[in-house]
Amino acid sequence: MSEKIITRFSPSPTGFLHIGGLRTALYAYLFAKKNNGQFLLRIEDTDQSRKVEGAVESLQIVLKKFGLNWENKKPMIQSQRLAIYKKYAEQLVKEGKAYYCFCTPERLDQLRQIQTAKKLPPMYDGKCCDLDPEIAKKQIASGLAYVIRFKMPKTGVTEFTDLIRGKVSFANNTLDDQIILKSDGFPTYHLASIVDDHEMNISHVIRGEEWLPSTPKHILLYQAFGWQAPEFAHLPLLLNSDHSKLSKRQGDVAVEDYLKKGYLPEALLNFVLLLGWNPGTEQEIFNFAEMIKAFSLEKVNKSGAVFNVQKLDWLNGHYIREKSAAELAKLCQPYFTAAGIETDSKTLEKIVITEKDRIKKLEDIVPNTQFFFTQPKYETELLLWKKLSQKEIADNLKALKEKLSDLADKKWQSIDLEKEIKELISQKGVGTGDMLWPMRVALSGLKNSPGPFEIAEALGKKESLNRIETAINFLS
Repeated sequence: MSEKIITRFSPSPTGFLHIGGLRTALYAYLFAKKNNGQFLLRIEDTDQSRKVEGAVESLQIVLKKFGLNWENKKPMIQSQRLAIYKKYAEQLVKEGKAYYCFCTPERLDQLRQIQTAKKLPPMYDGKCCDLDPEIAKKQIASGLAYVIRFKMPKTGVTEFTDLIRGKVSFANNTLDDQIILKSDGFPTYHLASIVDDHEMNISHVIRGEEWLPSTPKHILLYQAFGWQAPEFAHLPLLLNSDHSKLSKRQGDVAVEDYLKKGYLPEALLNFVLLLGWNPGTEQEIFNFAEMIKAFSLEKVNKSGAVFNVQKLDWLNGHYIREKSAAELAKLCQPYFTAAGIETDSKTLEKIVITEKDRIKKLEDIVPNTQFFFTQPKYETELLLWKKLSQKEIADNLKALKEKLSDLADKKWQSIDLEKEIKELISQKGVGTGDMLWPMRVALSGLKNSPGPFEIAEALGKKESLNRIETAINFLS
């Protein structure tokens, strides 16, 4: 094994990238970069029954969106390496460390039922373990289906030091004689992952807590081959708010789902960074360079991390507010297009900027700005402000319309609008709300909306005056 730090991310192409997978990839990437190492990509597609068409390409596209670029130009694809895994499995058989097993699925199912009835852990009973090699060869030659099982030691313990959990030990008599090569010629995860990690010179395996029980099996396989095992770090589970394991039953778990909703990659990356990792400071906003500098496995928690959508919304809002009007308009454009709304880029910039401080995710932009594209509908009562009569509100709107009608088109900017209208309020001796409340309702038709000056600028002079006139007519 190389002394250089080399990590890998090894997703299975069974669908969209799970949010937990993104965290695993991020931590592996940060650990490698922090230590001037390499981050590699491997596709674990040995379970062909679960492979989803296009998932390999989708995984790579998503990782690149987050800047998690791998350094092996072509990712290692396990389904292209079947002959290699078979060679290693056969080597273990020849050395007496593995064996051919001819037990049928029916026998194995019956064995599980008996063990379950006796409240015993379901394990293979070793029926084929001591089968005569010559008999095994004849059965293979006759076309009998078989698997190759690894011969587990039945005494002693297997120990290792997890970089997050410390010393972990497993009694060997609790470990099943795992299948390492299936009857279809494909390896199981156990064999393929350790062969690949060895050949890729992986120094540190960073993966989810669910793989912790498999680690002693992997260490024993390393020992059987005479290879040095990498260091292991098992990340805490991601939990729902009720502390159950994060699952699709309680909400979205796919990274693509969050991207479609308009969560920015930098916000999602910042969010998953903090799922189980604590910087030990008050800092919560991290750019990529800061992540690399601050990250260490020692700061990863052992306990599960709760997926807090409110925290994600807060982070996403922060990154949205950092965007310029042009950047935000470009990001929001696809949501308007999907809704059948087309407008020029400059107008779109003025519209999205009104919601910049209010939206939590980009998909909110269309429903929140619908009133810009359709004549607002509202009850007349919404125009009323405190104890003012309809006539008083109408008079204020008439004065407002008259004032704004004289404003030059080139001065139809929120800053100029605010100046002119505040002068009018002062001249008439009315309260700010007496003028601005009915103006905002007239322009938006909403009880809660962006400020009236920003709305008026985005609507333009003609449309703004038309809407004020409509409100006056409602009150007359």
